Amino acid sequence: MTLRERLDKLEPRERRLLTILLGFLAVCVLLIAPIGLASVASSKRTENQEVRDLLQSIYEASGKVSERKAQKDALVARYARPAPPLAGYIEDAAKQQGLAAAESQDRPDVPHGKKYTERVTVVKMHRIGMLGLAKMLERFESSGHPIAVTRLNIKPRAGEPDSYEVELGVSAFDRKGDPQPASPAPAATPADNVEEEEP
Repeated sequence: MTLRERLDKLEPRERRLLTILLGFLAVCVLLIAPIGLASVASSKRTENQEVRDLLQSIYEASGKVSERKAQKDALVARYARPAPPLAGYIEDAAKQQGLAAAESQDRPDVPHGKKYTERVTVVKMHRIGMLGLAKMLERFESSGHPIAVTRLNIKPRAGEPDSYEVELGVSAFDRKGDPQPASPAPAATPADNVEEEEP
C-alpha cells in the first residue's frame, strides 16, 4: 500500500492532527536551521579572532626580539673596542678643553661576573671651569668606548668665580673574550711512523 492510499484511509481528525504535526516540524526546522547556522558562524568568528590575536602577539613578540637583538649587537659592538689606558685618555681629553689633570691614580681591577672587568682611575683637577669640565664629560659619553663616570666630586673655590676643585672617577669596562674550543691534536699519519732507512 502506498503512502497516498494510507493518507486517504485516515479519518478527518487524524488528517488534521497529522497536518498540525507536519506544520510544527516544518516550523522547528525553519527555526533550528538559522540558529544552528548562527551558532556555527559565531564559533568561526571566535576562532578567527583567536587566530588574529595570536598572529598579533607573534608579530609584537618578533618586534621585541628584533629590538633586543639590536640592543645586544650594539652592546657587543661597543665592548669590541676596549677602552685605552684611562690615565692617558683622561689627560688627553682634559688638554683638549684647556684643563690640566693634577694627579691620577689607578685602582685595582674589579671583576664583574665571569665576562667583565672594571678598570677605575681617579683623577684630581684644580681650578677648572664648569664649561670645560662639561665638555670633557661629554667626550667620555660620546667616545664609543665602554666608559662611565662613576665618581664626581665638585667643590667651588672660595673667592674665585667659575673655579672648582674636582675629583673624578672614571671606569672602563672590558669584556673578556669567549674561550676558544680546544682543537684536537692532529692524528699521526702512517708516514710519520715509518722510520727512514739509512742508506
